[in-house]
Amino acid sequence: MKAMILCGGMGTRIRDVTEVLPKPMVPIENHPIVWHIMKYCAHFGFKEFILCLGYKGEVFVDYFLNYRARNCDVTIDLGRAGAVTTHNSHAEEDWLVTLANTGLHTQTGGRVARAARYVTGDEFLLTYGDGLADVDLDALLRHHRRSGKLITVTAVHPSGRFGEMALDGDRVAAFNEKPQTRGDFINGGFMVVTMEFVRRYLSEDADLVLEQEPMRRAAQDGQMAAYRHEGFWQCMDTARERDILERLWKEGHPPWKVWKS
Repeated sequence: MKAMILCGGMGTRIRDVTEVLPKPMVPIENHPIVWHIMKYCAHFGFKEFILCLGYKGEVFVDYFLNYRARNCDVTIDLGRAGAVTTHNSHAEEDWLVTLANTGLHTQTGGRVARAARYVTGDEFLLTYGDGLADVDLDALLRHHRRSGKLITVTAVHPSGRFGEMALDGDRVAAFNEKPQTRGDFINGGFMVVTMEFVRRYLSEDADLVLEQEPMRRAAQDGQMAAYRHEGFWQCMDTARERDILERLWKEGHPPWKVWKS
């Protein structure tokens, strides 16, 4: 079963870095956030990926074409064109990555429809290239199949915009930066989508936004299920949110780091 990742947006709210890099390629420590997402998916057995490219798609192409050289020791014979010897292996050698050019200005619904030609089987995992979580993907898939619906969305609690303080009189007893609220749910990505959903609700129209008419129609038709996730979830829309993910990684126990190598 393949995992499709939406990687084509321009990331205008984190413009300080996305003028140079597409947002999914913004690094958390030494690796792009999309690599963290892929490592997380691979832990659950999703090792065939379709990346829906758009803005600065060439950065993804360069990164993955040179992935072995970036992650292994190499010897280069400067006297012979193309004479490169790789000496060791890396942990991602069983990954299969399809880089699908879905258009510079194409919206999410059009991107999924255009990349769906690379899906094999009747269903696929779909998520965004800028959000990390500790969703149990095995449980998500079981929930989707039990529901019998055409699409299942992971429902998460959004993070608060501001720090939360617990007060004891005039003393701050506790402070949490951007805590998750316990009110309404939002779409946190990590969706299971059937090909019938693609055929019924999507088209390759560049202006088609997945999260608007297609999802609204599916919900109205009773074809959308929700998988509730009460654990960690964090998107990376701003530089501040990038810094939060970076700090969690540097502290040594990021919630999404479930792999061993």
